[in-house]
Amino acid sequence: MKYRRLGKYGMRVSEVSLGAWLTFGGSVENTTATETIHKALELNVNFIDVADVYARGNAETVVGRALEGDSYARKDLIVSSKVFWPMSDDPNDLGLSRKHIYDSIDNSLKRLQLEYLDIYFAHRFDYYTPIEETVAAMDDLIRDGKIRYWGTSVWTAAQLERAVGVAKEMGAHPPAVEQPRYHMLDRYIELEVMKTTKYHGMGIVPWSPLGGGLLTGKYNDGIPEGSRADVSEWMKKALIEENLDKVKKLGVIAKENDMSMSNLALAWILRRPEITSVITGATRVSHVEDNVRATEIRLSNDLLVQIDEILDNEPQWPTAYTPALPDRE
Repeated sequence: MKYRRLGKYGMRVSEVSLGAWLTFGGSVENTTATETIHKALELNVNFIDVADVYARGNAETVVGRALEGDSYARKDLIVSSKVFWPMSDDPNDLGLSRKHIYDSIDNSLKRLQLEYLDIYFAHRFDYYTPIEETVAAMDDLIRDGKIRYWGTSVWTAAQLERAVGVAKEMGAHPPAVEQPRYHMLDRYIELEVMKTTKYHGMGIVPWSPLGGGLLTGKYNDGIPEGSRADVSEWMKKALIEENLDKVKKLGVIAKENDMSMSNLALAWILRRPEITSVITGATRVSHVEDNVRATEIRLSNDLLVQIDEILDNEPQWPTAYTPALPDRE
């Protein structure tokens, strides 16, 4: 396993990490989830990413139970969670207000059975709460010892600039990391976000680096029953003939170079020095083992040229993923 600094900050994060979205506490049976977590740690993955809203808190509970006991030293782990989306119908159980942030961190720590989080992500930008309130609350959590760093997820470059600027004005801790969607077929962060995070010394830990499984080749011959694409509308929108054709061609290159399609897709992301870690999902132990191999792969310039010729996709503003934010009139 190789490790990279979180942007300009001192914390070192494994290049491949383990995420809990749509898996732990949900589609993956708890025993299997625990086995995948233990295998990841055994392979020296040190970063586990969850969110309160994943499986309505169950993902945090599963991760917390998997880390129980004396087998894993807390100082050797990087655990993150997120705040923004509602967990109930309470009018204050939403967004990035001081109240919601403080209530949510306590609930997340309880479910995870931890005293602090290494990273706490603002899961989306809150248009209804002054950014000063959010920055101050996150700064206070750091000073209270409940979190070590705070970050953002799916924020625009302008929003990141504003957060960093406000933090500087207030003498507060700025966001240290952004968690966007990023993979071979979705490169929009290369337009502005990647430049902004680099300028401010922020790390990038992308989610869905395998395009929800599309870039593993699992959908080349159709949509398996019960798969993510079988139940996800946004995944179905990505399964167009153009993308599938690209994945098939990339699969040939991967095979010719003795790597899996997943290895190729993850190594392609890790080619960028701006990236700290790729957050991978896993529904079985073999997925973890295969994903971790990507940290040993460095793509040659000739291979990158071949990949670019197949992708033939300049970064574009996102259209496939535009989640509706909750109505708060």
